[in-house]
Amino acid sequence: MSYIPSTLEERTQMLEAVGLESCDGFYQNVPEQFKFTGEYPNVAKEGLSEFELKDRIGRLAAQNKIYTSIFRGAGAYNHFIPSCVTHLASRSEFVTAYTPYQPEMSQGVLQAIFEYQTTICALTGLDVSNASVYDGGSAAAEAVSMCLDKKRRSVVVSRTVNPGVLAVIETYCGAMDAALVCCPEKDGKTDLEALASLADEQTACVYAETPNFYGIIEDGALLAEAAHAVKAKFIAGVNPISLAVLKSPAEYGADIAVGEGQPLGMPLSFGGPYLGFMACKKDMMRKLPGRIAGQTVDQAGNRAFVLTLQTREQHIRREKALSNICSNQALCALTAAIYCAAMGPQGLNDAAYQCIANAAYLKKQLETIGFKPVFPGDTFHEFVTDCPMDSAKILAALDEKGILGGLPLNENRILWCATEVNTKEQMDELITAVRSVSQHA
Repeated sequence: MSYIPSTLEERTQMLEAVGLESCDGFYQNVPEQFKFTGEYPNVAKEGLSEFELKDRIGRLAAQNKIYTSIFRGAGAYNHFIPSCVTHLASRSEFVTAYTPYQPEMSQGVLQAIFEYQTTICALTGLDVSNASVYDGGSAAAEAVSMCLDKKRRSVVVSRTVNPGVLAVIETYCGAMDAALVCCPEKDGKTDLEALASLADEQTACVYAETPNFYGIIEDGALLAEAAHAVKAKFIAGVNPISLAVLKSPAEYGADIAVGEGQPLGMPLSFGGPYLGFMACKKDMMRKLPGRIAGQTVDQAGNRAFVLTLQTREQHIRREKALSNICSNQALCALTAAIYCAAMGPQGLNDAAYQCIANAAYLKKQLETIGFKPVFPGDTFHEFVTDCPMDSAKILAALDEKGILGGLPLNENRILWCATEVNTKEQMDELITAVRSVSQHA
């Protein structure tokens, strides 16, 4: 924890330097109805010493619930992170680095971005990747923006995608005056017949996920074929760990691949900061938001790195910009690159297969106590079950045991997740706890 105190005189001088009378001036553009006017609990009226502050924060942190095992995913996943990942990513030269506009001063950061892009291209099989996308939802919405043009202003999104991602796409479409069409699901997958009827000459792109929100591995080739039949682009939402064992987006014809990079070395951290990744075919490269670092040579012929491509409109002609992405997200990208390098192809492959094996074991054990899988089809590390009793009671019982159960979809269904960090002992403990509450219901 950093502790950087400042005096009232110093704060006054800083406010005067930027032409403000108080800190409230920083929020003058925020409408009054969105401002909090109450009092925050546990906030000191007067300043605290470093010792007092640490004690206060420690007491607050002690109120958090720490789970001994986690069986919830739904977009954020609990994976093993080698200690070297956090150690290397925390070095001050990376933590303090900003957008590397001056290559002569930023070779290390530029190389880190370049290595990250190379890793994403290797995972997705596509030609080019960018950096600086905030999270998976933003990546999906930015990909939709890449596909829109003057003639094609409609977007088809499968109902099997993560609801949070769908909400972000909906927000973007509203701002871009684009029509959002939701394709219904059938047995937990995208309804391909409905997709064929919904996609037309007005459709700019089709977005679907595999594995989807229910954990089911969808047929990417058929989804891409349906999009391409009307000359629309196909955007594939993918889990990066699953790409170690599943077909790459390039193999089944995706034009753009996006996803949440959190599984690549980033802890859950109560929701962030996370990382959106994007990759596309070469013919769409100039529409990518953010920036692309490239490899070149310097005057002496030595290997060097530069910002090869960045959309200037994002900085100076904002009214013509296709994206609002311009902040530097390279620290999370660096973390992902270090994680992939530390794990290596075999390590990623092993982690992915352990996810599949653990999820299969958990599904089988839940089935023995009456939790039947809802949807047919192959899954990666998530699956949905029906519940023989109220899902809230089941999850409450697990909570008492220090176990974070799956995500309740409604009172009768739960979305479970198991990754490589879930041991057989943890899964057996979950089954014992659920069996106990079921017997006493």
